[in-house]
Amino acid sequence: MKKQFNNFVEVERMLQFLDIQEVTTERQKKNGTREFELPIKTEWSKRKIRVASFASGYVRCQLSDAYCSYQLNKRYFEDEYFKDYDWNENYTKQTWNGKYRKFKSKKCILIPNEQDRLEYLISYCLKNYYIKNANQVANGDYIPKWKYESYKNEYKNRVNEVNNHQDNYNKAYNNGYAHGLEQGKDKCCEEVAAFKTESEAKILILEKELENRPALNNLSVTVNGERYKII
Repeated sequence: MKKQFNNFVEVERMLQFLDIQEVTTERQKKNGTREFELPIKTEWSKRKIRVASFASGYVRCQLSDAYCSYQLNKRYFEDEYFKDYDWNENYTKQTWNGKYRKFKSKKCILIPNEQDRLEYLISYCLKNYYIKNANQVANGDYIPKWKYESYKNEYKNRVNEVNNHQDNYNKAYNNGYAHGLEQGKDKCCEEVAAFKTESEAKILILEKELENRPALNNLSVTVNGERYKII
């Protein structure tokens, strides 16, 4: 492992810089364990995350939203071989058939040196807690990336919904206005038709009156003693 700090003093300064508080108990000290509390809260339980360094070479996350602590060490795969057995006809006894079964086991890379463990813990916390939770705010609340994306999409959908409502309103308003114009046009046509009907009726009445008047075929006029027929 490449050295990031020259001594424990630099490690302690980095812990202080990141506001990582040591919460090691007396019992843990006797076992060579050191436990630290980060200024970052878990998403669901809202408790501050804790990590620890063990003299056995392990580094663990002690407190998170997981049901139990888990190892933070890097992993590697190793082949393991186990004897293969066959059952008898009654399935009451197993006998080795001379073969082996191969399995790939995942194991932790232990870190025996304490300074190296603390350096690894600091690097791990920076990458997986500080950088990934960069939207953590001062009071410990934060929105994880997936929730931020969800909120952003929800906001975008709401904006689109509002815009759609506005478009529908404008269309309805315009359609209503056009409908109003059509209604006005229809009303105007109705008035014109009524006026036409009324006019035609008056014309018929006048025609009948003219028919009932005396004939004007034999009218004449006398001018200077001469009588003239009016055509």
